[in-house]
Amino acid sequence: MSTLLVPYYEHPSVRPAEWEAIVEAAPRLYGVVLNPASGPGERPDPAFAEIAERLRAVDVRVLGYTDTDYGRRPRAEVVQDLARYRDWYGTDGAFLDQVTSGLGDFGYYQRLATSAWGAGCTTLALNHGAPPHPAYARLADVLVTFEGTWDTYRSLRPTPFTAGRTRQCHLVHGVPPDAPVADLARTRGATIHCAVPGEGAHPWGTLPYALQAG
Repeated sequence: MSTLLVPYYEHPSVRPAEWEAIVEAAPRLYGVVLNPASGPGERPDPAFAEIAERLRAVDVRVLGYTDTDYGRRPRAEVVQDLARYRDWYGTDGAFLDQVTSGLGDFGYYQRLATSAWGAGCTTLALNHGAPPHPAYARLADVLVTFEGTWDTYRSLRPTPFTAGRTRQCHLVHGVPPDAPVADLARTRGATIHCAVPGEGAHPWGTLPYALQAG
C-alpha cells in the first residue's frame, strides 16, 4: 500500500533533481501536493504543468493546494482555485489547507466538498492538523489529523479518532534521521504520512527521508 503523501513546495526549475526523485518514487506514493504559488497562481506555470503530467503518467495522484483560511476565505475563491488546477495542471484532486476542526464551519466545507466533486475531483484531502469532528470523515478521502514538529509528535498522547473508510495522514517536520515516524503513524491510526527534516516557516521545501534514502 502506498503510504507517502508528499507536499513539496519548490519550483521544478529550481530543484529539478528533487522533483526527479519524487517521480522515480511513484510506486511508494499516495500522492503529491502541487503548490505553484500558495495556490495555482494567476496563470499556468509550464514547469509545474510538465511535472504534473509526468506524475500522472506514472499513476501518482496530483492534488492542488488551496488555502481555506479556517473557513474565512470566500468559497468562490476556493472553487476558482480548484478549477484552475484542473484546467491548467490536470489535477486529480485537492488538498485543502487550514481547515477548521469543529462543527461551526462544517457547512462551509460540506459545500466546498460538493463543489470539488462536481469539478471532477477524485481525491479530496482536508488538512486539519489535528483530529477534527468525526463528521468531516464523510467529506474527504484523507484527513490530515496531525501536522507539526517531531518533538511534538513523539510526545503527543494519541487521541482516539474514528474516520471510517477515510484514511488519516500525519505530516511531521523537523524530523531527525532514523526517527520511527512511519511506525508511530501506524500505531496512531494513520496509514499515510510524510516526515521531512525541514524546520521553521517553510519545512515543506525538503524531501521526505524515505525518498532521500531511496
